[in-house]
Amino acid sequence: MSATGAVRPLEHLLELRDGLRTYCREYVGPTQEWPVVCLPGITRNCRDFEDLAPELARTRRVFTPDLRGRGRSDRDPDWRRYNLDSYVADVVALMDHFALGRVVIIGTSLGGIIGMTLGARHPQRLAGLVLNDIGPELDPVGLQRIGSSVGEPLSVVDWDAAAERARVGYAAILPDYTPDAWQKFARRIYREIAPGRIERDMDPGIARALAEYRGGPQDFWQEFGLLTALPMLCLRGEWSDLLSAATLRAMQRAHPQLQTVTITARGHTPTLDEPASRAAINAFLATLPRAV
Repeated sequence: MSATGAVRPLEHLLELRDGLRTYCREYVGPTQEWPVVCLPGITRNCRDFEDLAPELARTRRVFTPDLRGRGRSDRDPDWRRYNLDSYVADVVALMDHFALGRVVIIGTSLGGIIGMTLGARHPQRLAGLVLNDIGPELDPVGLQRIGSSVGEPLSVVDWDAAAERARVGYAAILPDYTPDAWQKFARRIYREIAPGRIERDMDPGIARALAEYRGGPQDFWQEFGLLTALPMLCLRGEWSDLLSAATLRAMQRAHPQLQTVTITARGHTPTLDEPASRAAINAFLATLPRAV
């Protein structure tokens, strides 16, 4: 813990099977409860969880990796490996490195798809799953919006410009943000490369991979159908354009034990810093049996 009282995570660089290194923060907590792995959205990184993770670490270990191509993880020289198979394998490798037999995954958007797929392929590795504004069916409206924004120019000249670009891009999703909040938000999604050069903290090759994916399958009902015995919570932003209310109702019919919470005044995606998000996650975790 720092002099200001903030929790300082341990930092790791793990080598993956294909020689890339993935960056991960570890928030040390008690071991009686299932550890949590927080997975970000397609353009985001572990900094999305830097407020949530210390709170969760009061009761358990928490791991927040940067997916390959984001944050401090290596950029992949082959953009074709920015795909679901690679992401799932990377998360399993991380779990194996830290000897995590079973975990709870908190997955935002793409992170939730990774969680569903990992649970379907390796059911013995998950103790629970939190889906943040994502489900087994992706609304084409939101998918189109995300696909177009991923390919936007990535550089700005200073942090004020980064905050303004973030505000323009996300104001409809986060209508209550103040100028200070936009500055903090910008520092989560941008990084300073050099004086006068601030860039989105992701490999532009991810946009190319997403463009190819958008022509492929957008349905994960088969994976979701294999998770009906898994404790699961789904958060949906009230104005989400990626997870429709109709899809959420269909998810509840397919998984009668699914817990759902709508986060008001949020689109895709809630930040998980909202009081309602925190309360729902903490309540869900409290229902899970102890790890030991």
